[in-house]
Amino acid sequence: MKGSFTTIGLPTPLIREGDDMAGILIASALESDAGGFRAGDILVIAESALATAEERVTCLDCVEPDEESVELAERYEMDPRLVQVVREESDEIVGGIPGFLLSMTNGTLLPNAGVDGSNAPPGCVVPLPRDPDASAKRIRKEILRLCGVKVGVIVADSRTHAMRSGCSGVAIGCSGILAVIDARGRKDLFGRELEVTKLALADNLASAAEIVMGEADECTPAAIIRGTGFPIGDYEGVESIAANECLFMGLITRKRDEGENY
Repeated sequence: MKGSFTTIGLPTPLIREGDDMAGILIASALESDAGGFRAGDILVIAESALATAEERVTCLDCVEPDEESVELAERYEMDPRLVQVVREESDEIVGGIPGFLLSMTNGTLLPNAGVDGSNAPPGCVVPLPRDPDASAKRIRKEILRLCGVKVGVIVADSRTHAMRSGCSGVAIGCSGILAVIDARGRKDLFGRELEVTKLALADNLASAAEIVMGEADECTPAAIIRGTGFPIGDYEGVESIAANECLFMGLITRKRDEGENY
């Protein structure tokens, strides 16, 4: 990274279904301290606001849970309607704790498949955007078309981490910048060659942005990160690893295969 960077929150009106997310963020950038988008900026967008604009809001009163959802709801002390939505958004349910199901969704292990009741209308939940990488690419291209500048775009979610209290940001969609920088082959301070180290660039930028975006009623669903020096180009997508390569997921699947229940 070439020097320090600045993170600028982008307040907006309340995002509603069908809103033009790119247009709203362009207007917000012009009215903010950012003074509009500049070449090299990285735009971070909260997944819940983006999913709302993409009409992903789900009214729980319209959900009919099936028998399996009712059984899981009883086991994990959840609303069976929410369980039904989570299951429909999941590739696989791998376990749970009271109040949450642990699911595999698009190659990622996460609680409740990312389905969130916060910042959703009463009686509703908001699943993740259907294709966050495609959404990031669409917004990046719209900013280029309307503003004439090349930016990177990250779609961010907040996640908990094993054995830690609190949430931090994670990129679930990415376009225009590398999501991961491979540091393997570089030397450490004592000359040893790094063998496994990769920098989760998009995740780290998502966390930096969430400091100014907030998690409650800030109505700041996006942020511009300026001055990182990272190149903007035709980079697409976040990077996941296979379940058997993951320390946490590997442990879960091994114990499950051995017959232990979660």
